[in-house]
Amino acid sequence: MRPLIIGVAGGSGSGKTTVAMAIHARLGVDAVFLDQDAYYGDLGHLPFEERVRTNFDHPDAIDTDLMVAHLEALAAGQAIEKPTYDFARHTRADATVRVEPRDVILVDGILIFADARLRRLFDVKVFVDVADDLRFIRRMQRDVSDDLRFIRRMQRDVSERGRSVESIVAQYLGTVRPMHLEFVEPSKRYADIIVPEGGRNTIAIQMLEARVAAEIARRRAGRD
Repeated sequence: MRPLIIGVAGGSGSGKTTVAMAIHARLGVDAVFLDQDAYYGDLGHLPFEERVRTNFDHPDAIDTDLMVAHLEALAAGQAIEKPTYDFARHTRADATVRVEPRDVILVDGILIFADARLRRLFDVKVFVDVADDLRFIRRMQRDVSDDLRFIRRMQRDVSERGRSVESIVAQYLGTVRPMHLEFVEPSKRYADIIVPEGGRNTIAIQMLEARVAAEIARRRAGRD
């Protein structure tokens, strides 16, 4: 059976991984996860000061050629060596992670629908949609805040990526939001399913689960 490839896109901190994990947990099938963050380009040849200034929210920051090649290999039943990224050093790490093909391949990333080469590989395209978060940034600067997506991103970057709150805010205002409006939000039109409010939307996840389960059953019956 050819693997079922599910793309889960959405803005940074929207809950893409939560939705992907919920699909996996509910289906109870063998699945592998491919995160677009692992495919940031290798900037090891640049001085650290220049790496810091890189716009990581632009499609050019992604090694899409490698990601496409890896998805095609997994779809063909071949194992891959997925890269890992060092977010503190802003460059690709030496270590790789071996990923074996499975019945379901779950792919998440903010820009996976922005590239036609990736879009054509997805059997199901899901966009996780949450409210705009510029209001939170402005309120945060005045000591008032309530936006969920930015909070998630900030918590992740501080705890996992060696970032300061000040650098996160500066990056958000300078690149994250402008790139979201230019590339991420417009890519929503390519989605087969839009999930408002991310992992909290249990009804949408249940509907998505049913759609995916039906497709897996069809493929296993030999009608792929």
